Amino acid sequence: MRIILLAPLFAVATLAASPAFAQDTVDTQQSGEVATAGDAAPPAQAAAAEEGKARLSIGAGVAYFPDYEGSNDHTWSPIPAVQGTIGGMSITLLANRVSLDLVPNATGPGWDFQLGPVAVLNLNRVKLSAVEDARVRALGKIDTALELGGYIGIGRTGVITSDYDKLSVTLSYRHDVSGVHKGGVWTPTINYMTPLSTKTLVGLFATSEFADDDYARTYSGVTPSGSAASGLPVFMPRGGQKNVAMGGMFTVALTGDLTKGLALVTGFSYSRILGDFADSPLVSIAGSRNQWTGGAGLALTF
Repeated sequence: MRIILLAPLFAVATLAASPAFAQDTVDTQQSGEVATAGDAAPPAQAAAAEEGKARLSIGAGVAYFPDYEGSNDHTWSPIPAVQGTIGGMSITLLANRVSLDLVPNATGPGWDFQLGPVAVLNLNRVKLSAVEDARVRALGKIDTALELGGYIGIGRTGVITSDYDKLSVTLSYRHDVSGVHKGGVWTPTINYMTPLSTKTLVGLFATSEFADDDYARTYSGVTPSGSAASGLPVFMPRGGQKNVAMGGMFTVALTGDLTKGLALVTGFSYSRILGDFADSPLVSIAGSRNQWTGGAGLALTF
């Protein structure tokens, strides 16, 4: 089960309730037009910035994604999400991933530096009953891997459309500490989000993953015994660039605005598997290089 590629989508959405976005709330005038950079910040906007120093968002939804990494079959699964901010620092939990930003965010347009730990539960092929292809099921289950690491990033608020949009770039690394695959994964990501009003937000992202030999052999390899059981050919992959992905999201406030109340969050992503990961029989014979993921949920911000 793979939900990691949903993280950039819903991370952008939950950031809409963080102090970085609270101070960026768009002032819509009676005409419906977005206030210009020269307009003075209204009291409501200043209040939102102050409230953003301590904020909590709780969400839940469903995701539709490949039943294993490289599968051409899909499954549905519930996904929880929590994003909290205290003193400008934030913690984000999305499904099987949690991260902590240790650098407090300053208010107002400008630069945002990001640094902190990240943890991921890799659930790929953990539950065989969720895998539809009998050949892949015959390869056997893989235990849940705990991957720990960190990330660093930089963002800029007030980039293209107004003083309120944000562009950020991050680089993360996580390594298996549970002895399941004993490998590591590098992930560079670029995110862009812009509010369309006080109630709507859109975001885009692009990312890629680079995994080492240990990771590749565990999740994309086929051993002689596995070949005998499944009928798939023996395959010993090497690491490298695993995929390239892009996606988008849309958030609309159902009550209140984007900084407080109930919101609907929707998102999608497309991933193209590359290299030896794409040449694996799990993909080239039993699955597909093209991976689609979608999700929708509700988030309540206090």
